[in-house]
Amino acid sequence: MANVTTAQLFEEPFDADEYIERLAWRTPGGGSKGGAEAFDPKKLLEEFVNHIEELKQLDERIQRKVEKLEQQCHREAKEFAHKVQDLQRSNQVAFQHFQELDEHISYVATKVCHLGDQLEGVNTPRQRAVEAQRLMTYFNEFLDGELRSDVFNNPDKIKEAADIIQKLHLIAQELPFDRFSDVKAKIASKYHDLERQLIQEFTAAQRRGEIGRMREVAAVLLHFKGYAHCVDVYIKQCQEAHVKERLDETRNSDVEQYLKNLYDLYTRTTALAAKLSDFNLGSDKHTFLSKLIKNIFSCYLESYIDMERQYLQNRSGMILQRYYDSKNHQKRPVGTGSIQELKERIRQRTNLPLGPSIDTHGETFLSQEVVVNLLQETRHAFERCNKLSDPADLPKNAFSIFLLLVEYLCVDHIDYALEIGLSAIPSADAKNVNLYFLDVVQQANTIFHLFDKQFNDHLMPLISSSPKLTECLHKKKEVIEQMEVKLDTGIDRTLNCMIGQMKHILATEQKKTDFKPEDENNVMIQYTTACSKVCAYVSKQVERVRRSMDGKNVDTVLTELGVRFHRLIHEHLQQFSYSSMGGMLAICDVAEYRRSAKDFRVPLVLQLFDTLHALCNLLVVAPDNLKQVCSGEQLTNLDRNLLHAFVQLRVDYRSARLGRHFS
Repeated sequence: MANVTTAQLFEEPFDADEYIERLAWRTPGGGSKGGAEAFDPKKLLEEFVNHIEELKQLDERIQRKVEKLEQQCHREAKEFAHKVQDLQRSNQVAFQHFQELDEHISYVATKVCHLGDQLEGVNTPRQRAVEAQRLMTYFNEFLDGELRSDVFNNPDKIKEAADIIQKLHLIAQELPFDRFSDVKAKIASKYHDLERQLIQEFTAAQRRGEIGRMREVAAVLLHFKGYAHCVDVYIKQCQEAHVKERLDETRNSDVEQYLKNLYDLYTRTTALAAKLSDFNLGSDKHTFLSKLIKNIFSCYLESYIDMERQYLQNRSGMILQRYYDSKNHQKRPVGTGSIQELKERIRQRTNLPLGPSIDTHGETFLSQEVVVNLLQETRHAFERCNKLSDPADLPKNAFSIFLLLVEYLCVDHIDYALEIGLSAIPSADAKNVNLYFLDVVQQANTIFHLFDKQFNDHLMPLISSSPKLTECLHKKKEVIEQMEVKLDTGIDRTLNCMIGQMKHILATEQKKTDFKPEDENNVMIQYTTACSKVCAYVSKQVERVRRSMDGKNVDTVLTELGVRFHRLIHEHLQQFSYSSMGGMLAICDVAEYRRSAKDFRVPLVLQLFDTLHALCNLLVVAPDNLKQVCSGEQLTNLDRNLLHAFVQLRVDYRSARLGRHFS
């Protein structure tokens, strides 16, 4: 127990002060800080003395153990040294035996080599003689004209036959032509026949994927002149197998992927051919490479444009149908010659009320997403056409793709939307209508810019140097003119509707008493309610026109709208009689109309309203000053009947005998 306790006190890491402290704490009455028992120095001293004795005994035991281990170590070291010496002596003896054995083997090998040389010197002439005799036998068969040996008639021995015919072919080259021309021709014929069979066997093995058989046949062909053709066949087969695998699996199931794969493979192949042309492949390397590419892709390129057109038709039709389905719209037949169509044509050109217009609920039936998809598909088609078409057929093929773009984008989408938009325009006398045709115009213009950009960027480079350029430009012009006619018709009818709406506002809001008030001295308004509402309506329509048009079209349409607006106001003002205060109010209205005319930013429109404003002055000017006013700068060039007509609108025309001023 004492030993255990001592061992516990020697726990690592060892510290002498810590060791004494722990020993004191373990001793009853040895603690310095108090505890269960009071401090007892005698007990502590007795414990220290006993512990010192224990440590001395422990040290003696450890020392004896160490001495014993050292003696054992010295003894084992001596024994190991003796064993090592014995092994070294044994190894030296074995090494000497190996040297003796090596010398003996070298001696025997020298004797064997010498014997082999002697045997070879005897056997080689004999083998050559046997081989010569065998070849002479086969040569005699060619000389007789009858190949009786099994080696020439057994397809399984084609390898052996190839070896024989190759050697006979070399021998025949050394024979004089005049005496052996017949046999030389027969050997050459058999030589080329076997060469052809070997190449066919190599091709068949490659198709079956038998690499071992290919290696075996190639080794035989190595000594034939047609070995290079074997390499060509291998390369061609590798290309054809890869191309066939990539294309045939999608040709009937996924035409889009098939066209992408064909374009990708053909592009990569031509790029590879361009790199290969940098190497020394002979003087006619470009023709050689082109021929290889044609052999690989010819069966696919022949039917390319038909598949391209069929895919583009199906894809374009699907894009359009998916769009109309998303709008829950069933396409109406356009240009069918039906009674409804006739009514629509008449209504478009005459504005006669031949039944209600179509309510599209503000839908233009034009989609930039659809247009982008159609143009993207066509762009890919142009890219494939440029790469995959024969140069002689490229303009014709590109034109056929362009016609499909015209059919599906311009006719089936834009033109159809214009037809629907025209059908949705209400008659000019309709009340409180929403005019969406300008939205159709805006989107149609944007779409046609995209169409024109693709025409210039992707089609023109393909046809610019061919007669098809004239056809394409004529077709494009024809399409533009057809759409411009419908756009002009729709814009004209839309302007009529705008004027009709203004006319409705004036008819419902303008009172006769506005210009002949009962109390001339109690007029508190700056302009009439009708004028205010018309000007607000005009301002909105001018802004809509600016948003919907671009370029010179803005000024053209606003000019037409402004002229019609002026004519409406001019005719409207001639429907009333004007008192002195009413004439002043009419001048205020025209001034407000003129302020709206400034929004048009068209000089002609502003000039017309300036003249109208000057005409309205005739309603209030003193009778004696009428001639002077009529001779003013703005009125002097006007028809006297027009001036007289305005003066007749005054309530004092008869009483003041104003007509005499125009007699």
